[in-house]
Amino acid sequence: MLHSRAVQEKFIASAPVLVPYREDRMQTMIGTVTHYYPRIGVAAVVLKDHLARGDRIHIHGPHEDFDQSVTSMELEHIPITEADAGQDIGIKVIERVHVGDVVCRES
Repeated sequence: MLHSRAVQEKFIASAPVLVPYREDRMQTMIGTVTHYYPRIGVAAVVLKDHLARGDRIHIHGPHEDFDQSVTSMELEHIPITEADAGQDIGIKVIERVHVGDVVCRES
């Protein structure tokens, strides 16, 4: 049975994705970059899963591929210590990122 494209995209977006990482680790996709603010080094990320300050994340896309710990997060310019799925947050990043880059939590 074939579903419409919208139904398929909704199903794919709601399921947690495990991505192989450096052969011996697994990671869970938790969001995507929607904007980058170069002057302050902050990525706007729409979350698909929970994220907390101190979590180790991996950001990768066609131009970058790096790991970092979450040291600073904001929601509507207010510092937060954790965020849940569906929230659009700002994360301080150590390298430049691009719209569409994938954010994964290392497990």
